[in-house]
Amino acid sequence: MINEIDSESLRARISAGQDQLLVDIRTPAEMTQGMIADAMPLPMHLLPVRLAELPRDRDIVLYCRSGARSYQACAYMQQQGYDRVINLRGGIIAWARHGYPIQVPKEG
Repeated sequence: MINEIDSESLRARISAGQDQLLVDIRTPAEMTQGMIADAMPLPMHLLPVRLAELPRDRDIVLYCRSGARSYQACAYMQQQGYDRVINLRGGIIAWARHGYPIQVPKEG
């Protein structure tokens, strides 16, 4: 079973200063349209080769555009022994729909 969190709950966790690692698994082109603040950019196709960079002892919240790819990525990470992965339900679309801040990454 994949753990999921909605935008409101994630926003509350961030506001409360709870420790979690946000990971944006969209393509670099998608990321140029804006990311959730402090998210680590890690395109989904690089997840298998960069998995060791992700901590096993922290909550990791994955997100994509709509929540579908990040759901699959959570399933993959669970198969690799990560038990603290959480999918952002609705992805960055739901986050933006609630009016929560999105940062456009700085060039280069």
